[in-house]
Amino acid sequence: MAQRPFFQSDQVKLSADLKAFEGRIGHKFAKPELLNRAVTHASMSSANRDDNQRLEFLGDRVLGLVMAEALLELDPGATEGQLAPRFNALVRKETCADVAREIDMGAVLKLGRSEMLSGGRRKQALLGDAIEAIIAAVYMDGGFEPAKKLILRLWGDRVQTVKQDARDAKTALQEWAQARGYPPPSYVQIDRQGPDHAPVFTISAQVENGASAQATAPSKRQAEQAAAKLLLTKLEKNS
Repeated sequence: MAQRPFFQSDQVKLSADLKAFEGRIGHKFAKPELLNRAVTHASMSSANRDDNQRLEFLGDRVLGLVMAEALLELDPGATEGQLAPRFNALVRKETCADVAREIDMGAVLKLGRSEMLSGGRRKQALLGDAIEAIIAAVYMDGGFEPAKKLILRLWGDRVQTVKQDARDAKTALQEWAQARGYPPPSYVQIDRQGPDHAPVFTISAQVENGASAQATAPSKRQAEQAAAKLLLTKLEKNS
């Protein structure tokens, strides 16, 4: 069976919510079918309706190029070792999902019934993939420059502040402990609330001297990082 081309024009008309979404992202599509495809999750795909997975693949690469270029321009003297964690902080799924929430991406996603019932409009991975698909759609609609402008506009101050935000708190806390001859910090789940599709975790980070801090987040990883950051702040104040 012949494969469908990467992009096939269907000359679709945008719904009112997608036209409003164009305004939120600041790009009016010459080929609106690209936007329609970018917001279509795999749970809604069919023989006549493509999902956004291939666009997400392309958008991830466009995002990476734009962020790598922006970081080099922002700090010409930075080494590769300094730039890598900043880059990772800007393109990771959590950051993409945060950007998606800021433009109410979840409201325009086309989801299958099961995905909708399981809270798909709020899922981090789904939102992160969708914003990458939007980036690819803009890239295919207008080229690299419009896609670059979109990314830099949506990411906003994150690019300028990433030097401070990119610090891996868990790694920094472990280095703090090792420098004092302590074993690695421990992370204990204190609580878990919410339904399976939208859990909220509370994690406690603790080091050998008894100091500890707690944080709550939608994933264990995020909660551990947040708890480690709070504990580092506490330890630095008491040092």
